[in-house]
Amino acid sequence: MTPRRFRIAFSFAGEKRPFVAQVAELLAALFKAEEILYDKYHEAEFARARLGRYLPKLYHEESALVVVVICKDYPIKEWPGLEWDAVFDLLKKRRDDGVMLAHFDGASVDGLYSDAGFIELDHKTPEQFATLILQRLALNEGHPKNHYLAIRNSKFDIPPPPIPHNLPRLQSFFGRTAELQLIRDALHPDSRTWGALIDGPGGMGKTSLAIRAAYDCPAGQFDRIIFTSVKERELDDDGLRYLDQRLLPAFLEMLNELARELGQPELLKSTEADRPRLILEALRPHKILLILDNLESLTKGDRDQLFTFIKRLPAGCKAILTSRRRLGSSADTLILEKLDQDAALATLADLAKRNQLLAKTNEAERIVLYTQTGGKPLLLRWVAGQIGRGSCRTFTDALTFLRSCPSDNDPFEFVFGDLAIEFTEPEKQVLAALTYFTQPATVAHITAVATPRSRRREEADGPLTVDLRLLTSAATEAPLDEPTVKTALDTLANRSLVLPDTEERSYTLVPLVADFLRRKFPDLLAATGQGLAARAYDLIVENGYQQHDRFPLLDAAWPTVVPAIPIFVAGPNPRLQTVCNALQVFLNFTGRWDEWLSLSLQAEAKALAAGDHDNAGGRAYHAGWVHYLRQQGDAVLACAGRAAAHWATAKAGAREQSIALQLRGMGHQLQQDYPAALADARAAVELDRSLAAESADVAIGLNAVANIESLLRDFPAAERDYREALRIARAVGDAEGAAIYTGNLAALALDQEDWPGAETLAREALPLAEKVGRKEMIAVDNRRLAEALVRQGRQAEALPHAQQAVALYTQLGSPNLALAQATLQECQP
Repeated sequence: MTPRRFRIAFSFAGEKRPFVAQVAELLAALFKAEEILYDKYHEAEFARARLGRYLPKLYHEESALVVVVICKDYPIKEWPGLEWDAVFDLLKKRRDDGVMLAHFDGASVDGLYSDAGFIELDHKTPEQFATLILQRLALNEGHPKNHYLAIRNSKFDIPPPPIPHNLPRLQSFFGRTAELQLIRDALHPDSRTWGALIDGPGGMGKTSLAIRAAYDCPAGQFDRIIFTSVKERELDDDGLRYLDQRLLPAFLEMLNELARELGQPELLKSTEADRPRLILEALRPHKILLILDNLESLTKGDRDQLFTFIKRLPAGCKAILTSRRRLGSSADTLILEKLDQDAALATLADLAKRNQLLAKTNEAERIVLYTQTGGKPLLLRWVAGQIGRGSCRTFTDALTFLRSCPSDNDPFEFVFGDLAIEFTEPEKQVLAALTYFTQPATVAHITAVATPRSRRREEADGPLTVDLRLLTSAATEAPLDEPTVKTALDTLANRSLVLPDTEERSYTLVPLVADFLRRKFPDLLAATGQGLAARAYDLIVENGYQQHDRFPLLDAAWPTVVPAIPIFVAGPNPRLQTVCNALQVFLNFTGRWDEWLSLSLQAEAKALAAGDHDNAGGRAYHAGWVHYLRQQGDAVLACAGRAAAHWATAKAGAREQSIALQLRGMGHQLQQDYPAALADARAAVELDRSLAAESADVAIGLNAVANIESLLRDFPAAERDYREALRIARAVGDAEGAAIYTGNLAALALDQEDWPGAETLAREALPLAEKVGRKEMIAVDNRRLAEALVRQGRQAEALPHAQQAVALYTQLGSPNLALAQATLQECQP
């Protein structure tokens, strides 16, 4: 959106001028004074003789956002009265997002209800109000909420608070607006809590957030800010760095540091039992904010003493604590989660100012990095910091280095290492299972994969075994149940290792956590993979092939089968080909064309590498069939050529030659080379008849011939061959073929504008297709029936069939969707 002349226009009474002046100054520092409509900057605008007539133009046409600051005197002042007339008119004439209402002491104006959406200003600083204004302006202009905040933070160094302190220098800081507000609320004098506990895994930016919150404290809130830390090490771009002895190792030393900072070193001579009480007495006359960092480094006994001390802080004193572990307290616990994407991009943009190679990366690459690092600020900064070091020239280089970095510069160990020590056995099994899922997984699916198997299955290429020695005895003796898995997932989510959806029904693993687990627990992951593959193989073989009645069982279990596919592809060729043979009908029936194509192509390559040309031909044929469903003629012909070549090498028989010819004919048909298509289709039928006079293959071939005859407008020949194909299908018990050929006869009737005949045949074909269960068959018969009814003027009857066709084609990603949508459009009254 093009900015108006004024970004923000203020309306206020003189008694609040000092407050508004500070807000205007903050905004003018980001934009320009000329863009803030405030009487100090634009006296000429407010000195017009007919201001009441001019104000509507200023507010309605020239200002992006009007900010109204209402106090008790606002309604009785002359100028605010004129301004309010224009503002109220604006509220009546356009969306209220053009006006931002704020007030002191609950004040209001005639014409507004008390719940009109006021921002309460009684306890807000000018900077806090300026932040809310910038967020509202960004949304109004079509930007992300924190757009202008990121620009402001990158443009200016955050000024130190006007409070004596020993805070570390604050690095560039972006985002965390909601978290900062929660801390401000906890530190407010009216809050009854002692402060805030920032909890979260390593690398989430807990210390940076605590320091930034301290820098944000307004003047007068505290007399002093004291920072102490028990951090023993930190990670920068060069690697791990162990900190000097000034950082405190225990609760007693923390008290000693407080005594020194308070200027009362004599308290160090008191007994250990008396020292907490004496420090509290020394704090009593003051308003002091304590920042106590990295408390997970303390022993449990020290932590208990620390919480006893913190809960007894005198009135006026507050504390911000940070810890990687859940400590448990009545404080306002803030569980720090991943950085949002806008803040991460702003962080990278800031780092790029000092790194030429990083500056050359684009937003798409940076978003990939954000995803890969799980939004963890430390990992994000570390990976970005590797750009330009050694052989790392791109994010890909840096991520590769991250996955194999040396022990003295391993952010994985820094971020996750201490957590891994505490993993319970169920947590380990859940994490191992999640490394194989590429899509969100439910508790039931994770339970199915995480539970180890002791069973072995013999198959074509030998036993597929699970080496139980790789699993702990506890895991083997106590299979996981869903409540145990849910508890483990909740605990792991609290440590930001897994990401739940908003309803906590499905979970994903933070991408880089999977890399860490593969390095930390390779045996466990290997055993989990074997168990996963064994379970998936059983499901596929027992419920696949032509067992249509069992497809619902396989469909329900599919999320636990998909993770095993890469294991099958990487494993022995005979097992992979068995899986393909068992799945091909299921994948077609359920419309999983992407999975069918991907699996077929990978299995073709695997078969070729193993010298298995017969199966390579079959996989190329099925890849071609998917391309045919998507009406990709060139790709169909390429697959037909590969299939024929593979089968020629394998010295395959007449049936395989017929299949390759038929596929080639389908490719010619899509390219509208109908004579060539017809020749291939008829040659395929003759090969099939050389094997048997009547068979499902002969019927399939006749159907292909009839399809092309229909395209050539030879309707009598097409009907003859469709009906012969239907007769043979019924004779040999081919239910799927019978459904297809009946539907094709309905299509032929539509081509001949025999609307009643088409209706009759489509009504006959639809239940046959529904019984078979193939989604594209059900979709096409619904569309044919809808068209036949529309042509007879029966739109209301046609509507549900057209809607079903559109829904199924949408689900399948079918190229026939546009045709179904056109039919649906004709059904509308």
